Amino acid sequence: MVRTAEHDTMTNEEGVPEMGGEMRKPSGRQDRKRTVLSFKVQGLVASTLLAFALLGAPAVTGQTLDDAVEAFKRGDYTDAIGTLRVLVEQGSAEAQFRLGVMYAEGDGVPQDDGKAVQWFRLAADQGHAEAQVWLGHMYEEGRGVPQDDGEAVRWYRRAAEQGNAEAQVWLGHMYDEGRGVPQDDGAAARWYRLAAEQGNAEAQVWLGHMYEEGRGVPQDDMEAVRWYRLAAEQGDAGAQFNLGFMYDEGRGVPQDDMEAVRWYRLAAEQGDADAQFNLGFMYDEGQGVPQDDSEAVRWYRLAAEQGEARAQVRLGAMYDEGRGVPQDDVQAHKWYNLAASRISSSDQRRDEVVKARNRVGLKMTPAQLAEAQRLAREWRPKPSAAQDGPDR
Repeated sequence: MVRTAEHDTMTNEEGVPEMGGEMRKPSGRQDRKRTVLSFKVQGLVASTLLAFALLGAPAVTGQTLDDAVEAFKRGDYTDAIGTLRVLVEQGSAEAQFRLGVMYAEGDGVPQDDGKAVQWFRLAADQGHAEAQVWLGHMYEEGRGVPQDDGEAVRWYRRAAEQGNAEAQVWLGHMYDEGRGVPQDDGAAARWYRLAAEQGNAEAQVWLGHMYEEGRGVPQDDMEAVRWYRLAAEQGDAGAQFNLGFMYDEGRGVPQDDMEAVRWYRLAAEQGDADAQFNLGFMYDEGQGVPQDDSEAVRWYRLAAEQGEARAQVRLGAMYDEGRGVPQDDVQAHKWYNLAASRISSSDQRRDEVVKARNRVGLKMTPAQLAEAQRLAREWRPKPSAAQDGPDR
């Protein structure tokens, strides 16, 4: 979940922006754009077919499936697909679903959303819950079919009513956002709860968020903490960040900087930019950890490289003042410039960052200024990645 905040940017006597109050970033909405991240039913390619066979997949059993599995294992996709086609002609919903996944992902066949939809629909019409979820996704994203939130909701609901946790989460999202159905916090919370009670970490995070904000349920920080903790203990980075925040603020739990740091670190090591920024701030201020400018710089940098504007401001300030890194006007100007480009022009905090950038620019030679501008122009955000944490 992405937390939002409204705190003033602060500057010290030298005009260096600090943005200290903005560290505390309350929970908000996760980027839910369908990247098929949690949609990828675990093992949707050859390795999954093998796993399903070994686990005893429903509706697809016997020697024919063994032949398909063996073909996948030796990399003979043509033979494996031929075997699957025999199964689908026999009406096997599981085989139809697996073939749909192959076309959706382009695994062993040319990627083809239209054919994926065809196979998903055949399986979904037989009541195959995972196929129904995928078909809902195809409608939501407009892949292989015209985009249609109403149809997405219909298929998510059919799977959700069978108890499919993924479908319950996404049906909750549709109610949460008012897409394909009237916006309804109560219905969103109900579907999140059904999935959360099955142990679905994403649903647990969202249900915690509903309790934290009092949307669809009575506001209750202790309940929010309970659900965040369940997801955090499963390794969900967003939940770890949110739980760290609750300890940081003393909401639903006694205030505890060391616990806040512990949970921020777990999320930061998974590449969560918000957690990386917050952990950097804790080192910067010596809250819950010994004050350490070098560690602050390290975590600010990881977040800044992902495009986190607050971290870019703080990293610019560290170079500006020579804290944790050698003083470097070129790097300070670069990071201030990047942050200014990512903060809305209507946000008054941007003015402080622009002033700091311009102040540094007045000290620089034309060659240094050109170099800083070139570095900012050529910079590209790095994708989130798990990071090795420091010794602790």
